[in-house]
Amino acid sequence: MKVVDSPGKSKGKNAEEPSLEQDGQTPGVRKEIIKKFPVSPNLQNYESEYASFDWQDARKELTWFTGSKLNAAYNAVDRHMHDGKRNKVALYAIDAKNNLEKFTFQDIYEESNRMANALKELGVKKGDRVFVFLPRVPELYISTVAIAKVGAIAGPLFSAFGPDALRDRLQDSGAIVIITNPELKPKIDGIMHDLPDLQYTIVVDGDKSKLKDREYAYDDLVSKQSDKFECERTDVEDPLYLLYTSGTTGKPKGVVHVHNDIIGHHMTSKWVLDLKDDDVYWCTADPGWVTGTVYGIFGPWSNGASVVSYEGRFDADSWYKVIDRLKVTVWYTAPTALRMLMKAGDDVVFRNSLESLRHILSVGEPLNPEVVRWGMKVYGLPIHDNWWQTETGMQLIANIPCMSVKPGSMGKPLPGVYAAVVDDDGEEVEAGKLGRLVVKPGWPSMLRRIWRNKEKFDEYFKIPGWYFSGDNAWKDEDGYFWFVGRADDVINTAGHRVGPFEVESALVEHEAVAEAGVIGKPDKERGEIIKAFVVLANGFSASDELLESIREHTKRQLAAHAYPREIEVKDSLPKTRSGKIMRRLLKAWELGLPTGDTSSLEDD
Repeated sequence: MKVVDSPGKSKGKNAEEPSLEQDGQTPGVRKEIIKKFPVSPNLQNYESEYASFDWQDARKELTWFTGSKLNAAYNAVDRHMHDGKRNKVALYAIDAKNNLEKFTFQDIYEESNRMANALKELGVKKGDRVFVFLPRVPELYISTVAIAKVGAIAGPLFSAFGPDALRDRLQDSGAIVIITNPELKPKIDGIMHDLPDLQYTIVVDGDKSKLKDREYAYDDLVSKQSDKFECERTDVEDPLYLLYTSGTTGKPKGVVHVHNDIIGHHMTSKWVLDLKDDDVYWCTADPGWVTGTVYGIFGPWSNGASVVSYEGRFDADSWYKVIDRLKVTVWYTAPTALRMLMKAGDDVVFRNSLESLRHILSVGEPLNPEVVRWGMKVYGLPIHDNWWQTETGMQLIANIPCMSVKPGSMGKPLPGVYAAVVDDDGEEVEAGKLGRLVVKPGWPSMLRRIWRNKEKFDEYFKIPGWYFSGDNAWKDEDGYFWFVGRADDVINTAGHRVGPFEVESALVEHEAVAEAGVIGKPDKERGEIIKAFVVLANGFSASDELLESIREHTKRQLAAHAYPREIEVKDSLPKTRSGKIMRRLLKAWELGLPTGDTSSLEDD
């Protein structure tokens, strides 16, 4: 790998730094802009495309079967057997030991066919739920495509999930197969008695001598299969994948997306990611989250792009070396990662070349204006923020390459998308006014239902004629949208949405915790951190050792990102007369904000 020390190169310290006079989030204040984009973008004129675009036109870019049927996996992989891309590298896979493996589109085609045949042999059929619990290894990508080929519903799982998070998702979905590895399998084994629907476990790189009944070694199961498979001719509304997202109350909710989503995946990858034939593209998100599924697999592969996966842990120098080693041109990452890279310092940037980069994007939470300025200084490129959700299934608002970037802004709605800021009655408010961020239903990747929970699904459309995002925002005079905060209590820590109820449930399972209330607390690096307020059980006294024990317990039960970085012991917690903890008051007290109406307080 060539490493270049280039502190004086034009993309680095000598690059012109834009002057941004206003960075605040005050509605109505005009923001300065960054105009630089190094190449001619795929979408060249936002205004004319927005005025004339129809989603019916986008359908022509995909391959359809007779009877208006299509399959997302066929469009992501199989069709490239006939368009000259079969020998193009589809996946550059770097493992935890920095070893590189390359897979062409033909390799992915054949391996996913073998896996699809293996699933069929186990009796998996259209509509069955098959979950994938793996780190970023090639089998994760191959399996996800194979599940879609069968017409089954893919359930990607974040590899850091603990037993409680796994149990909730596997129980609710009724998954019949899970694909995992020897390191993660013990988490499944420990909850197997709670999973009556789970019939088969497929283990990647496992010792087959240690496998039990209905457990299979991935290689043994797959290698004997044919590399020919005819994709299921799915209806556009047949489910494609099922991803769980956290809410403020209750357990995580299963968001159902369908094969029709591939229309939105394809067009947004073309417009927002600006993927071209010669691009090497790296999405740093784990496919256990929606960004890693949509923009780590289906969207870029539908456009025939070469995708990078990296199994190693975050480290600034290691990330930059991945970019240089594979000549990454388009890089999609999270604000938390960018803030951590900024914290690592400019010197580590200039120890590497990064000359291949032409487009940098960010998603998951608002991107701080100072990070955009820093990106211009060290990378010589603007960082393009965009907004969407698990429920929306695709990017809806973005700083598109042909547009000027307003640092701190989400950007403008994409062609075919109508977004607005409304009051509580659903009426649009004027520019500069704070309100609810909503979108007119009708884009192709919109959630179709919440698994076994119609009541929750209906909540997204509680304002007639709108999809209710749950975010507060404002729009400026130029049509750019600005995120202000969540309208509910969901915590966005390092780009991961965490429901306070999940954390509270894990906390009270610790023997020393009698009651718990959880909030998100603003944090410069992570956007928010989880802060817990706990009432200790009788016989326990607060100590550093006890609080660390509580933290570690929660981390084991949920995931590494979903534990309270701060814990405060209280004598009691504010509750309504019905016994519900008032997180709003906890947050107001923590941040010194007005407490508002307290008439429902238990002790008022």
